[in-house]
Amino acid sequence: MSLTTRVLLALAAGVGLGLVLSGIDANLSRQVADAVEPAGTLFVNAIRMTVIPLVVSSLIVGIATSGGGGALARIGLRGIAVFLVLLTLSGVVGALVAPPIVGRINVSSSAVASLRASAATSGGAAASGAQSIQSPAEWLVSLVPSNPFRAAADGAMLPLIVFALLLGLALASMSGETRDRLITLFRAIAEAMLVLVRWLLVVAPLGVFALALPLVARMGLSAVGALATYVVLVSLAAAVFMAAVLYPLAAVAGGVSLRDFARAAAPAQAVAISARSSLAALPALIDGARLHLRLPDEISGFFLPLASAMFRVGASLGLTTGAVFIARLYGVSITSTQLVTIVVSSVITSFSIPGIPGGSIVAMVPVLASVGLPIEGIGILLGVDTIPDMFRTTANVTGQLAAATVVARRAVIPERTAAEA
Repeated sequence: MSLTTRVLLALAAGVGLGLVLSGIDANLSRQVADAVEPAGTLFVNAIRMTVIPLVVSSLIVGIATSGGGGALARIGLRGIAVFLVLLTLSGVVGALVAPPIVGRINVSSSAVASLRASAATSGGAAASGAQSIQSPAEWLVSLVPSNPFRAAADGAMLPLIVFALLLGLALASMSGETRDRLITLFRAIAEAMLVLVRWLLVVAPLGVFALALPLVARMGLSAVGALATYVVLVSLAAAVFMAAVLYPLAAVAGGVSLRDFARAAAPAQAVAISARSSLAALPALIDGARLHLRLPDEISGFFLPLASAMFRVGASLGLTTGAVFIARLYGVSITSTQLVTIVVSSVITSFSIPGIPGGSIVAMVPVLASVGLPIEGIGILLGVDTIPDMFRTTANVTGQLAAATVVARRAVIPERTAAEA
């Protein structure tokens, strides 16, 4: 039985038992929820334990090893610029679309109070989020940590990510044995954290059950409606982003016909929606780029693998939407400054998402931590992530191919023309 099936069964069991308990007796449901909840808290804490070393080490290694020479370096740099534009646009779309839709979810005040009390008791971020409210100037100053180790201990993820970016750039500018040793060390840390995450995903069904049961026992049927709204919102937003942004981008900025782009993307999209893995879709993506779009070898052989490893446009949309949903679930009001922080954190964090099942949910931890939202909510999203993940991954591979067409037109073709002249 696959992990997805086991997680869905655990979610169904938790939701079903929670509904039964909430309908039988309020005191009994509260007692059972209090008894089961520590297991869910242990699961969430174990995930949080891996996040800082995984994100920081992955970012450092990715940046330090991204350099290259000549045309490949120019392709890589222009590609990263395209990545940042599309990721930011994706995050902004999520920030604009999610609040009004999620705001319509009906969550009773008693359920919110119970969830917030639970988050505070289990060591989550303060549910009110008051301590996270900053002025724009304070937010800007806080981006550069005076002490990165203090930022790590406090769980201040966005300043820590900025530190990792700067350290990666510093290593990329160095040469020699010392640089290689440091990169090897950080790569080993990242790989070890991935092993821990895989171990945690083995027991994910138990964690999801222990998180879903207390949630539904306290909220009743409103929890089911809220989760259904989240699934539809993320899936529909990813589909609309592909149709309204990525396909026109390939046609207008990439200079390819919509028909050819659709034919080139379709095989990779089929793999993505079934396997939920951008890396698994890479061979089909390369074939489509070569056969249908006739993209140069520099694009199919270098840029597409680079994009598949680090560019996930659907993740930025999903992380932003998920954070807004969790804020609504726990009754936290998000300020405009916090919403900007969520978008920035989602864009940067998307580069370090591990290529494993549930990787996007793990990456949501630093996004939530950046604005003081309860981390416990990710266990609930993990249980309903299958369908949204299909659409996010499909958006990822579509975005990778669209970015390849833009870079091929803007970087490779002009350089070849100049050389021939």
